[in-house]
Amino acid sequence: MRKRWAITAVLLAFALLGHSQDKSKNWSLSGYVKNMQTLLFFNDAYPDLQQGMLVDTFLQDNLIHNRLNFHWLLNDELKLRADLRTRVFYGDLVRATPGYGKSIDNVNNDYFDLSLILLNENAWVVHTMIDRLYLEYFKGNWEVRLGRQRINWGISTVWNPNDIFNAFSFTDFDYEERPGSDALRVKYYTGFASSVELAVRMFDNFDEATIAGMWKFNTGSYDIQVLGGYDRQNLVIGGGWAGNLDDAGLKGELTYFLPLEKEKNDAFAATVGIDYSFSNSLYINTGYLFNSVGSTTAGVSNLFEFELSARNLYPYRHAVFAQVSYPFTPLLNGGAAFIYSPVEVHALFANPTLTLSVAENWDLDFVGQVVFDKEQGKGFVSPLQAFFLRLKFSY
Repeated sequence: MRKRWAITAVLLAFALLGHSQDKSKNWSLSGYVKNMQTLLFFNDAYPDLQQGMLVDTFLQDNLIHNRLNFHWLLNDELKLRADLRTRVFYGDLVRATPGYGKSIDNVNNDYFDLSLILLNENAWVVHTMIDRLYLEYFKGNWEVRLGRQRINWGISTVWNPNDIFNAFSFTDFDYEERPGSDALRVKYYTGFASSVELAVRMFDNFDEATIAGMWKFNTGSYDIQVLGGYDRQNLVIGGGWAGNLDDAGLKGELTYFLPLEKEKNDAFAATVGIDYSFSNSLYINTGYLFNSVGSTTAGVSNLFEFELSARNLYPYRHAVFAQVSYPFTPLLNGGAAFIYSPVEVHALFANPTLTLSVAENWDLDFVGQVVFDKEQGKGFVSPLQAFFLRLKFSY
């Protein structure tokens, strides 16, 4: 039923687009096409179902990713946005993962099912999704959005405990737009740098609801925010800040989740980060996350398998982040990020990157994701290495 009504809404939205009287001024289309090659190396870490054991193996995977962004200004106070995300997956990982298409289809949907599996074969999956579809009303100090949208309450660079509507993972680098929610958001600007905001995510059962408010204001050189509400059977209170520490940037967030059911534990997440740009354009960024529900004993496979939410942003109790980047030339930028967790396995995530501007609107990216843990008598070893080569054309 949700999909039927959702598809009807999408068709209606595009029908409205087609009846614009002055298309050259009132609506726009933009987007990109990406082709990404992936190499996955498993060192005694890949589950072989036939042998019932972990083995060494190498997988090659491919992804073609197209995005269309539609914006239509209906009048001076009303705007419609509808974005379509279509991806083609093919290769060894698709072939080796039973139910790959269904697992992709279940990710990033919300109340309405706005996705379709167009092809689901042995080594091929074609999946399309509307991940933005909302009407926005703006007049004076008021701003109202209804539909699938990104409610971005996060401030920090890596982890966002305040982002209770749309939690995202730092490792998901290929989804720059980040997930959205089917929700109503009402915002009122009380001043140049201050506002109050109320958001409600659609739900059938109150246990699934997220209803929260936020107040933003400025004091001195800092932007401050305070939030409170209800998030899926948890009372929530939190806040964050962004400002300067001398010439460096200082950001932080914290959120406390108090469950209404006695058998569940409360949760507290807090993060703080400092970033600085040198005169030669060298950029450094450091941060720390405390996650009270994170594990101290889980293996490194949890980096990609844990259930992500604002209540649980990283699989471990503690995490330290460090990043450095530098523009070697105006067209070539390189960097590396590291996340270390001082837990039993000493989990370490390394993320080197290189970005080359090939031509106007063309970018070539190299991204590595290498996981390490510490084994007794061996020191740090890497059970998993992933390397990505991505070509992107924007239009």
